[in-house]
Amino acid sequence: MRKVQRFSSTHLRTSNQWLTPKPSYNGGMKRKLGLGAFLGLLFPLLGAPSSDYLSVKRKLDLIESEKLHPGSRVTLTSRELNAYVVNEVAELGPGVRDPRLELGDSKATGTALIDFLKLRQAAGQPSGWVMTKLLSGERPVRVTARIKSGSGRAVVDVDRVEISGVTIDGKMLDYLIQHYLIPQFPDAKVGRPFELAHRIDRLEITPNEVGVVVGR
Repeated sequence: MRKVQRFSSTHLRTSNQWLTPKPSYNGGMKRKLGLGAFLGLLFPLLGAPSSDYLSVKRKLDLIESEKLHPGSRVTLTSRELNAYVVNEVAELGPGVRDPRLELGDSKATGTALIDFLKLRQAAGQPSGWVMTKLLSGERPVRVTARIKSGSGRAVVDVDRVEISGVTIDGKMLDYLIQHYLIPQFPDAKVGRPFELAHRIDRLEITPNEVGVVVGR
């Protein structure tokens, strides 16, 4: 039976980079531990780095170093992940504020106030008259995705999208992914398997934390 190593922030050092697993549209999310991927759309830069942010940066740096023994498990708490997304995803620019991240059993939910037209303009893409009328102004958005992983691969499936309390699906959801998500994350994938980086074997997601288990 392999001994599982656990790490706290005191064992780890600081880094300026995040994991690089890669989700896609058919849609999925960009490479960031699979979990942060699909939620990357929701989180701009807010405030100064916190102790939780510094802690998660150290942990991510250790994972990225690829020096952990097979079977090692690094725990990223919900607070640390929230601190990470709030401080790291500044490149989205205007159009997103007040981000929140909630974890569940093998799933994650991101909420934020989003101005879709500002996002599209920031990507250099014009919006048609109809979409301008439908999506103008700041709107509360809630996205829930389920993450499955194992043997070094993962899949991110979007379970539910709500805008201003209205569930979005079908062609409208496809349109938002193609014209708002993809321009922000050109490498994004949804619903298709992708490889986890840095020898990560799987992600164990619970309401309080994400366990990153290292493979061979």
